[in-house]
Amino acid sequence: MRVKMGTVVPKMGTFVHLVEEPTDYRTAIAMALHEELDDTHRAIKMAMRWTGASERTVKYWFSGERGPSGDHLIALARHSDAVLYVVLALAGRHIVEDSDN
Repeated sequence: MRVKMGTVVPKMGTFVHLVEEPTDYRTAIAMALHEELDDTHRAIKMAMRWTGASERTVKYWFSGERGPSGDHLIALARHSDAVLYVVLALAGRHIVEDSDN
């Protein structure tokens, strides 16, 4: 478990910049969940509410041992911008926002 120190400045907008782009599905989803929800028991409870999955299942997702499938992945993407962007990035479908609008 990593220790955070100092003040954290929230990222502006909805685009999430990952430090590295993982190619492994399970690792990518775990990174997105940590980015969106952090690494607390409260985060696990939130993901459980979003998906209806069990606590053990969500803990597997956070650890990167397993990845969500089907309905759970769609529910996560519905609630989490980070998960949505990671899934699109893994599919090679990067979203580019047009600033002229």
